[in-house]
Amino acid sequence: MRGEVRLDPAPLPLLWRIQIMRHRKAHRKFSLPSDQRRALLKGLTRSVLLYDRIVTTETRAKEVRPIVEKLVTMARKGGVDAPVEMRLHTRRMVRRYVDSNIDEFVRVPGGPKGGAKIARNPYYVVPRLFEVIAPRYMDRNGGYMRITKVGFRRGDGAPLVLLEFVEGKEPDKVAEPEIPQTTSGRRGLFGLGRRHK
Repeated sequence: MRGEVRLDPAPLPLLWRIQIMRHRKAHRKFSLPSDQRRALLKGLTRSVLLYDRIVTTETRAKEVRPIVEKLVTMARKGGVDAPVEMRLHTRRMVRRYVDSNIDEFVRVPGGPKGGAKIARNPYYVVPRLFEVIAPRYMDRNGGYMRITKVGFRRGDGAPLVLLEFVEGKEPDKVAEPEIPQTTSGRRGLFGLGRRHK
């Protein structure tokens, strides 16, 4: 009957009473606070865009793949054929997620009179996304990433996977500038030695 309260002498098992459905909770939390979780995903995304492949845990890879694929799709829409406003807008949108705190240009030694010259930062991934990665997939509608199982991590047995870009059409090679590594200012191995005058 409607509105009738049934008094059952045997209570329901505890499992049935505390189980809550996860409606509208789509993403994994990784047992991290939200700022650390965002930083983790941002770092993994940058690594994928910088090196084209990374080895990470399966759950992290499943969480990073849609982010990278959306960024590649955005870069495809803002390619060289797009109007200037669209190119600028898509670069700003990508930079908002990926490289908001990394400078595009850095000072490197080797300028005139022993000074420094300005060069593009090799760790700034926005130009690489727009000039190298997105042109590969201009003829492909989604599905730019592949997850391949590679084994288990030795310490805790977590399943490891290889997250990589699928083969795309290779555009003309763009020479990436080489930045010489400087050792001036270091004191011994790892900067721990005594300073000599």
